[in-house]
Amino acid sequence: MTTDHAWITTTVTADLLRGALDLEPTEHGVLPHRLPARARRQIPDGQLAMAEAQPSGVRLVFRTRATAVELDTLPTKLVYVGAPPRPDGVYELVVDGRPAGRASVLGGNAMTIDMATGAASTRPGAVGTLRFDGLSEGVKDVEIWLPHNETTELVALRTDAPVEPAPDRGRKVWLHHGSSISHGSDAAGPTSTWPALAASLAGVELINLGLSGSALLDPFTARAMRDTAADLISVKIGINLVNTDAMRSRAFGPAVHGFLDTVREGHPTTPLLVVSPLLCPIHEDTPGPSAPDLSDLGAGRLRFLAAGDPAERASGKLTLRVIRDELARIVEQRVAEDPNLHYLDGLDLYGEADFAELPLPDQLHPDAATHRRIGERFAELAFTTEGAFA
Repeated sequence: MTTDHAWITTTVTADLLRGALDLEPTEHGVLPHRLPARARRQIPDGQLAMAEAQPSGVRLVFRTRATAVELDTLPTKLVYVGAPPRPDGVYELVVDGRPAGRASVLGGNAMTIDMATGAASTRPGAVGTLRFDGLSEGVKDVEIWLPHNETTELVALRTDAPVEPAPDRGRKVWLHHGSSISHGSDAAGPTSTWPALAASLAGVELINLGLSGSALLDPFTARAMRDTAADLISVKIGINLVNTDAMRSRAFGPAVHGFLDTVREGHPTTPLLVVSPLLCPIHEDTPGPSAPDLSDLGAGRLRFLAAGDPAERASGKLTLRVIRDELARIVEQRVAEDPNLHYLDGLDLYGEADFAELPLPDQLHPDAATHRRIGERFAELAFTTEGAFA
């Protein structure tokens, strides 16, 4: 901590955060969560527990005259056995709606994961400090977007002038659920995930329930969405059901109906958009599961392979093409009684021509340029006058 300012310490409370559904007190401070406590008690695996605690779309938002801001955090960084170190998570500063800086916090806890065995262990580390200074004088609205891919305990917020919660700007709240692609895998930063980009272009407030590896039609996620205030809702369904080989076609249709029924219990007339999978050639016609190819991991290159057999489609194994057809059928069936339900084909966001120009580097996840394309297209297709969210 520096001493060249007359610092004011402000307790981080829920009214200074957007994009989080819960705030857990910890030994060091508070930990934002993207699933509520009741849902977390039902989480069956460490992957989802890690994903929901990574604050994709979560940001500190306040109004202040401060020209300098410091934030103490305790990040948990991921280390993969046999792979080069991952880049530190990025915090992005936005002032009055305009990008104003980027920084990282060094140190912190380290979670080591062995992708070959699934074993994981955590080594505790030290709190670090993030600083943005040289901010303009006068009253302004400040946002600090937390790293989308790094669990972040908030320890202390310091400024050289008082802060207060930013006023409600009357923007609609968009609640979105999806897979690691929605979570932001391989995006350039927290404001550059495709949902964050689309929200910025559309002028809406984002709550991002993109959960890496865990868009699996879990009932507790549906209940969390049911109980969260929102003006616009979207659900992107498909890739995780295939690459985890989570269910067969017999279970898929009823599970989609059940998920949508639960969301509708809390949002009976809210515009609800069902989005089918983006193009992923390895799983278009080949079922899951996906398997990591670790042969080039030491050079920092990870690729995924489809470990299923196309012949298994006959026994009900899911592929992306099957899921798109079934989602379109389900929405068409339901829309007669639910005129605010809509469907968006994921191939309109990222299809064959896009793959030829911007291939998926690891065969599953889009890179930063592709996140931008998907975000721009979603904003155009969903939020314009002809879109579900118009």
